[in-house]
Formats: sequence, C-alpha cells, structure tokens
Amino acid sequence: MSVTMKTTTILTIVLLGAMMLAGCRQKETHVVMETTVGTIELKLYDETPLHRDNFIQLVKENAFDSLLFHRVIQDFMIQGGDPDSKHAAPGVLLGEGDRPYTLPAEFRLEQGIYHRRGVIASAREGDDVNPERRSSAMQFYIVWGKVFDDEGLDKVQERLDQRTGGSVRLTPEMREVYKTVGGTPHLDGQYTVWGEVVDGLDVVDAIQRVPTDANDRPLEDVRILRTYLR
Repeated sequence: MSVTMKTTTILTIVLLGAMMLAGCRQKETHVVMETTVGTIELKLYDETPLHRDNFIQLVKENAFDSLLFHRVIQDFMIQGGDPDSKHAAPGVLLGEGDRPYTLPAEFRLEQGIYHRRGVIASAREGDDVNPERRSSAMQFYIVWGKVFDDEGLDKVQERLDQRTGGSVRLTPEMREVYKTVGGTPHLDGQYTVWGEVVDGLDVVDAIQRVPTDANDRPLEDVRILRTYLR
C-alpha cells in the first residue's frame, strides 16, 4: 500500500470515528413557549430524563396550547399547565386539573440543578398526601424568586433542615447564586427542577408582575398560545 493510500485510509477512519461520536452525543432539547406576553425558550435537562421525556410528549400533543398561567406570585414564580384553564371563565379558581398520573421525583442538587431564577420545575401535591414528592404530570412553574443575603439563607437552611431531615444543604456555590441571581431555595430537594429559561426571562419577569386576584390568578388572562420543539 502506498503512503498516499495509507494516509487516505487513516483520514477516512478518523472522520468516520468523529461522525460516530457526534451521532452519539445527544442534542440539547429546546422548547419554545409563545405566550400573550412574549416568547420563552426553555432548555430541558438530560439529567432528569423522566420529566424531560414527559414534557416533550405533552408538547408534541399540543397539551399546553391555550392554557393559562393560572397562578402568579410576584417575587416567587409563575405557574401553568392546568388543562381546566383552557376554557375557564374569568375569576374561576384553578389548579386542580391534571393528567391521571404522576412522575417520580428526580432531585439533582449534586449536579448543580436547583431553584435558581429562571428554572422550570413541576408542581405537585403536598407531603401529607404525597410523601414521595412525586411530580404533577402537567402543572409546572418557572422560578423568579428573590435575591438573598447570608442571614436570609441561614434561615432558609433551618427551614430546609426541618423539611428534609437535614438532607439538603446549601453549598457555597448555591449560596453565591442565591445572593447574586436569586431564586427560591426553600423548595430545593422537594420539587423536581428539570429545565431552564435560555431566552425570554424578561417575559417571565413581566408575567410575575401582573395584577392578580385573591387566588393569585391574573386579573387579565396570561395565556400560552402554543409550544413546540426547536
């Protein structure tokens, strides 16, 4: 075999190997959520595959299209995904609708996934009826939260110790994020976080500021127009 042929063969093998490796890498999953306030783009985490795949399937079914952000609390979060909200009359209390299944919790604090501003997580039933902290099939919330100081985080840690038996500890890295970016650390280790906003955080901010009634429902409907995979 000539030197030229050997070189060509080696290059071919290298290129094929690179192509195979590229094919093995899983492409990031992004979902676009168009709302009446603006567009939000989400990245779903591969570290939480059950929640990722469930959300993908629901998006493919157009399950979120025309649903409301039915619960909005300023400096906390915006919540949507109640199928009963699609045709709800003004002022009706929402939040009980869902699909007839739940998802096992996928807490990933050790992988840097926690309740910082801009993440998306699953709502769920309370601990008294849901001790395993299984997630709602459809209802989700996007975190806004607030920025903390050390004293505030020390109080949050005390609260976490009570609720999680001391199993959830705010690391120095987490504390720094909560002191600079903000979030809702008191929910860590209790609700599954499975994605984040990569574009449109200003839309989340605008939604979390809208006027609401006594049940935290926006006085003027904030609707998800459609969702789709990017």
